[in-house]
Amino acid sequence: MEDTLIPSSKLKRIVIIGGGFGGINLVKKLHNKGFQIVLLDRNNYHTFQPLLYQVATGGLEPDSIAYPLRKIFQGYKDFIFRMANVEEVSTQNNSLITNIGTITYDYLVLAMGSTNNFFGMKSVADNAMPMKSLTQALDLRSLILQNMELSLVQNSDNQKYLNFVIAGGGPTGVETAGALCELKRHVLPNDYPELNFSRARIILAEAGPTLLAGMSPFASQKALEGLNTMGVEVLLNSAVKDYDGEKVTLNDGRTIYTSNFIWSAGVKGEPINGINPKSVAGNQRILVDNYNRVEGYDNIYAIGDIALISGDVKYPRGHPMVAQVAIQQAANLAKNFVAVTKSKDLTVFRYKNLGSLATIGRNKAVADFSFIKLKGFIAWLVWMAVHLMTIVGFRNRVIVFINWLWSYISYDRAIRLIIRPFKNN
Repeated sequence: MEDTLIPSSKLKRIVIIGGGFGGINLVKKLHNKGFQIVLLDRNNYHTFQPLLYQVATGGLEPDSIAYPLRKIFQGYKDFIFRMANVEEVSTQNNSLITNIGTITYDYLVLAMGSTNNFFGMKSVADNAMPMKSLTQALDLRSLILQNMELSLVQNSDNQKYLNFVIAGGGPTGVETAGALCELKRHVLPNDYPELNFSRARIILAEAGPTLLAGMSPFASQKALEGLNTMGVEVLLNSAVKDYDGEKVTLNDGRTIYTSNFIWSAGVKGEPINGINPKSVAGNQRILVDNYNRVEGYDNIYAIGDIALISGDVKYPRGHPMVAQVAIQQAANLAKNFVAVTKSKDLTVFRYKNLGSLATIGRNKAVADFSFIKLKGFIAWLVWMAVHLMTIVGFRNRVIVFINWLWSYISYDRAIRLIIRPFKNN
């Protein structure tokens, strides 16, 4: 295929949009399989999203959980990366309209992941602090530290700066609440001895009746007990209805004044313009068949958070929006691309749940596996081991491990820098 942005090739071209877990694993599985692979992403790096909350709370530097996409695939034959924003797909012309020009494809794979879902609440979208990207995590880190500085000079009205409210009791919300507790207990009092941190509140508001709804009742209960022990105020059946920048309003009318409102209560898909709206579900995930082929198209596929397979009887509402689904779908789709070239039958995607993990704090975590359920220190060690193994890049694994070790020994989080002051426009 020929266009002005990508070198021509006699090989069939597969264009992948998104350098997340699904996108990078699909590239790896298709390496040397007889295709020209083009990867597009708005950033030139892959982000290890499960640890974004540690960047936001000063535990890790951003470059320890990010890795250059060009470095990952250095030396790959018939591979091209372009940093681009994809604006629209022209399905009739098998082409993508991007901010750098038009790119053609033989096969298109949508692997853009997910974005924040504010459930139509504009005030929350405008004022809350989400945590889906490195930029947002750094903004949140700056905001937390800026509010600590402000609390020193506005003593008559500093309670809102000392209150932290997290919306959403999934893994991100639980882990963020635990990390903030450790900041409150071990770090911030040393930096700000003038402040009375016994007045600081960390509040986790969950709309449903349990925490970690995607995990077992055992994990949910142990997470609740662990957070309560650490001093987190867990509010179940408490949906956020509004946030005006100063106070959070809950569904029962209660209000909590805070300048630190963190949103982790929901995600949704972000489909590309040009895809038939009939192929998009209500939560903006793209409907695909059991081979991850987008409904209504022969050469467009979707994997990961953006994809919704409704034909799996074990997951009638679609698979969970987690990394393992994206990784497994990438492997299955690569196998099917190769099968097409050899005129072999395609393989139906079947998700294998390898387990779920969530950390609560120091020596505290929960782990669900099909054969065993863990809590406490052992689960915490398993959580650390799994995350270290899945971080991209040996250097990043070493840096993260050293940071974790230092934090464990010293009870400190050294990365408390306001490098780029945050201002909510």
